[in-house]
Amino acid sequence: MAVPFRRTSKTSKRMRRTHFKLSVSGLVKCPNCGATIKSHNVCPKCGHYNGKDVMSKPKEEKAVDVKPAKKATKKAAPKKEAE
Repeated sequence: MAVPFRRTSKTSKRMRRTHFKLSVSGLVKCPNCGATIKSHNVCPKCGHYNGKDVMSKPKEEKAVDVKPAKKATKKAAPKKEAE
């Protein structure tokens, strides 16, 4: 098995690794709302894709206060005595 003759210096090692980096690719601006989105995906902000409204979000409805129904209480019926 091959063994390096000399130790690789920190500088050489780091210069070699400068090309080992992540890059963000494929981000575009939504033509409808201007949000940054991944290309070829539906915009999560406005729901448009390719100039069409794909995910129409329903308008917010006013919250209605719903009171819980009262529990019906059964009154104990008087017991009939057997004669």
